[in-house]
Amino acid sequence: WEIDIAGGLRRGAAAARAEAEAASADHVGTRVTVAADAADAYLQVRGYQSRLAVAVDQIRTDERLLDLVRERRRYGAADDRQVAQADALLRQARATVPLLRIALEAQLNRLDVLMGVQPGTYAAELAAPAQDAVRIPSPPGIAGATEPLEMLRRRPDVLAAERRLAASNERIGAALADYYPKLSLSGALGFDSITTNGLFSARSFQPVGTAGLRWRLFDFGKIDAEVKQARGGYAEALAGYRQSILRAAEDVENAMTAMAQTAERRQELQAEVASLQRARELSEQAYRLGAITLTDVLDADRQLLVARDGEDEARTNTSRAAVTLFRSLGGGWTVPPPPSDPVARSER
Repeated sequence: WEIDIAGGLRRGAAAARAEAEAASADHVGTRVTVAADAADAYLQVRGYQSRLAVAVDQIRTDERLLDLVRERRRYGAADDRQVAQADALLRQARATVPLLRIALEAQLNRLDVLMGVQPGTYAAELAAPAQDAVRIPSPPGIAGATEPLEMLRRRPDVLAAERRLAASNERIGAALADYYPKLSLSGALGFDSITTNGLFSARSFQPVGTAGLRWRLFDFGKIDAEVKQARGGYAEALAGYRQSILRAAEDVENAMTAMAQTAERRQELQAEVASLQRARELSEQAYRLGAITLTDVLDADRQLLVARDGEDEARTNTSRAAVTLFRSLGGGWTVPPPPSDPVARSER
């Protein structure tokens, strides 16, 4: 048994506990990262499925337009150039499908790997009917988790850096304790007898106690170096702690900005899609009556396809920005119930 005169053992034990807490925080951080990556992959799966549904719907619309142009050509109201233009627009819509399916398959496989299963396991389960309204979950709100102090309490990397800083500080105390002598006590209890009959008698009982003193009196140069090393480790840990706080603040600011801006873009694209949908319907009606050329219809069709695809992408990015914000805040809180939103209810 060593008497902790200078507190070196106590400081070493405190440093070990702090390092264990830092390792535990790293473990939590890994879990948050995996959960956030899985949520991000799921949102991208739903996003690509929704965009595929838009592309398929656009293909059906372009096929009806091509049939209309061919019918008008049979009656002499259109020519081969207009048929070729309508056919080119249909093929352009079809060409977007393979790229979306490639991206969808990649995200499905990514989600399976993050879930710890063989790629292709959940593909059938996630292959829901094509309905735009239920494809992409709406981002939930975050209640009471945006304060700077709350962020510092939740971020696993910040907690781990703070615990490593505390451990390095304790290491300095443990190194300084080597300047002082160390006193240890040891003892032994046993029986000593020349015959087996008297081995376990009171007279054969032999207690022994010793005391030892150890002092690195002529090794102060090495102790000086160890203290400097410990202080250097503390300075490094302090710099890492400051960097983790700055990085955390940067992540939160970027995530909040991205979430706000993508939500605003989504609202604008929703209004644009509604306007273009109305313009597309009026253009087809006017073309049937011969009031406008096919070029106007094709242009309205192309603009609508781009806008609808952009709206689904913006909806996906809004939900992904919410996941990024959750990750930047460290997670670990109860999400409040969403507002009355048919999209969110359908997804649940």
